[in-house]
Amino acid sequence: AMAVGIPGTIAGIFAVHEKFGKLSIKDIFEPVIALAQKGVIVTEKQKISFDKYREDIVEVSGTNNLFAKVFEKNDTVKYPAFAKTLRRIQENGRDEFYKGETAKKLIDFLQKNGSIITMEDLAKYEAKWREPITFMYKDLKIISMSPPSSGGICLAQIMKMIAPFDVSKMGHNTTKTVQLITEAERRAYADRSYYLGDPDFVKIPIKQLLDNSYLQNRMNSFSFEKATSSSELPYGKVNIVESTETTHYSIVDQYGNAVSVTTTLNDGYGCKLYSDELGFFLNDEMDDFSAKPGVPNIFGLVGGEANSITSQKRMLSSMTPTIVEKNGKLFMVVGTPGGSTIITSVLQTILNVYEFGMTMQDAVDAPRFHHQWLPDNITFEPDAFSKEMLEELKMKGYIISENSMPVIGKVDAILIGSDGKLEGGADKRGDDKAFGF
Repeated sequence: AMAVGIPGTIAGIFAVHEKFGKLSIKDIFEPVIALAQKGVIVTEKQKISFDKYREDIVEVSGTNNLFAKVFEKNDTVKYPAFAKTLRRIQENGRDEFYKGETAKKLIDFLQKNGSIITMEDLAKYEAKWREPITFMYKDLKIISMSPPSSGGICLAQIMKMIAPFDVSKMGHNTTKTVQLITEAERRAYADRSYYLGDPDFVKIPIKQLLDNSYLQNRMNSFSFEKATSSSELPYGKVNIVESTETTHYSIVDQYGNAVSVTTTLNDGYGCKLYSDELGFFLNDEMDDFSAKPGVPNIFGLVGGEANSITSQKRMLSSMTPTIVEKNGKLFMVVGTPGGSTIITSVLQTILNVYEFGMTMQDAVDAPRFHHQWLPDNITFEPDAFSKEMLEELKMKGYIISENSMPVIGKVDAILIGSDGKLEGGADKRGDDKAFGF
């Protein structure tokens, strides 16, 4: 329970509803409560996930919790306790979760399991509105998440570093394209580890980090002839790991409103601590802090003092919910789970459409690769890239990893055509679905 950070989803939902909502909270919650009561059907991929994590869940939460049971494909999982929790929040509002009966039940459960979170900690929590990171890539205006997520800044740095090159002419997933993107990612993730954290606690030099001349200087050491060594790049000496079990959804409505939302428990099923009374798992978000600067987290990411643990501070993440405009009009809504690979998955999806002319579905399904400065290797999805290209990269000094990460991201995105037609792309890597109504 010491891994648990204050849950922010309920505060976030109510803050967004207060600012933009038209339906009542009662109307919004009703179908969610009904679904929790009716239950959901287990898919093949969910069964695999349950089986993978069951032993860990039982170790933390015991043999009597809901997820200690062996579920088969097509079984129905019902969440009556979660439905009751949602009903209380529906009736009593945001404060039910942070100050009410649900808060008391949550704190009692956490403290019995060793947490130091108090009622006062819950009551102090508030959702924060921040200015997004906005930048141009050629004729695209890209709007993404600002710190304490590293997503927007890293995405902006990478895209600005590759913008001077004719990426389209280089071709999709060719040796040159992989090299260029890898080297830009290497430099952006090096800066991430040193500079980024909660802007309420650390001064982040955003203007300098996104300055074109600064980024051009960062790429001065890049050569198509050989790999740059991460050990030779400044702002090293730190590393971080993130889980791939985040959730993302992208929505466009009939009025042209667009929403890109990423939410997470961090690792798969969070810290594996499940409250039978409340009906949900708790996160392990404390892992996203640099508990020991320079030591990797579960995603292999290295972090510095800027992301060290402090009371009421928010941890650095890689969430990259993104909205793209072209010629002043909505062009794309995109995001993904994937821990440290979120940024690079969003990047490649945008490039696949804009530079390589893919459909939205082809863009999210296309094979992906990832580099995050440390560890100093390029991770490729297995059996998805030509052996010749991988050999060329090895000859240039790149370290190749094909088996460490079978799936990189699970992107959900919407492309808006020039005629206003919406084209959904739901990643084949997950149980993702694209639908309109």
